[in-house]
Amino acid sequence: MSSFAAPRRTIGVGVCLAASLAVLSAQAPAPQAPTPTFKVGVTLVTTDVIVRDGRGAFVPDLTKEDFEVLEDGRPQSITSFVMVNGGRTYNLTSPAQPAAQEGIILPGTRPQTESPGRVLILFIDDAHLEALNTHHVRALLKKILATVVHDGDLVAMFTTGTSAVEVPLSYDHKLLQAATDKVTGNGLTFADITSLSEGPSGPANLRQRAANAFTTAYSMLNDLDRIRNRRKAVLYVSQGYDFDPFPDARRGTDKVFGGRYGQPTREMIRDETNPFFRSSNVFADADLAAQLRELTRAANRANATIFTIDPRGLVGTTDAGQQIDQTEWSTHLLRTRGSLRALAEGTGGAAVTNQNDFEPALKRIDAEISDYYVIGYYSDNPDPKQRVRGIEVKVKRPDVKVMARSSYSLRPGPSAPQH
Repeated sequence: MSSFAAPRRTIGVGVCLAASLAVLSAQAPAPQAPTPTFKVGVTLVTTDVIVRDGRGAFVPDLTKEDFEVLEDGRPQSITSFVMVNGGRTYNLTSPAQPAAQEGIILPGTRPQTESPGRVLILFIDDAHLEALNTHHVRALLKKILATVVHDGDLVAMFTTGTSAVEVPLSYDHKLLQAATDKVTGNGLTFADITSLSEGPSGPANLRQRAANAFTTAYSMLNDLDRIRNRRKAVLYVSQGYDFDPFPDARRGTDKVFGGRYGQPTREMIRDETNPFFRSSNVFADADLAAQLRELTRAANRANATIFTIDPRGLVGTTDAGQQIDQTEWSTHLLRTRGSLRALAEGTGGAAVTNQNDFEPALKRIDAEISDYYVIGYYSDNPDPKQRVRGIEVKVKRPDVKVMARSSYSLRPGPSAPQH
């Protein structure tokens, strides 16, 4: 279950086509009864596929017949097929109109007005970036603009915290250059976290910060769902998430320092007999995993790939002056990096963590979003209650590596339960 929500959009992977028999009314001279309206559920699913040979080079000469797509183990008929190599589009096949049910007239397919290309979102979670890392973050953003963003890319930039940067999708990349200098980290430090008062869900304000970031990301991904026939990638810059950081330091029971700066204080001592405090410890990781899972589902619905980037770079032991138990610090690093990997890997992307030289990773990201196939099919599963569906893409050619998302989910209806 998810503890955050965002406004629902009317356009998604599950497309509901309204049909009517009113076209006959113009020929009838006598008054007619109210025209019945029918709805037929049609799920058009598109997925990006990257195929590389044994040397890691993109394979650009595959045809639609070389691919096989299975949804929950059932073969699907490929109705649209696009190959993009170096930003140029080839083999564009428009999706066929799904077969109409007897007695129902479906409206014609709307002509595609968007040309295939790349849509990039620079999503900076400055609420989870420490202020001391601001110069690293700005340098990273400038390197992203120089390495990944090219002429013709449709690019936007958003922040989640006090930087208040919001650059809508635009081809004018100068707007992004100006916005990078406004990005300032305002994430919580170790001293901030251990000073926070404790509540039923752990440190006060900690989960609210994450909820704000996730809500912004969720809404942004829903908007991306409206864009069709383009390669969509989100470069997600954050230090990651941990719902129960430094628990012993907060309680004043860590083995090395015995509390914050060696002196346990009243507000740091937790009532372990209180079931709410205990439950926050027990369910913190599960709650975070559930919320990250909702974000990956939204990204997969939009066919958007998330690449997470931790600007901290290579992080080892902390400054001894901070008086952090290194065991707790290592656990915190594992959790925050793990959250970034979950977001990326759940959408077919990659996490860039624990490295100081970002340029090779950014070049790999650029290659992955420049060379790819887009395969579309109409799902033959009519059950709207089966939200999450597995996707498997196979290529008949031997000795190739296929990378594609492994699942997608339908948008829940107004009364559908959240999972």
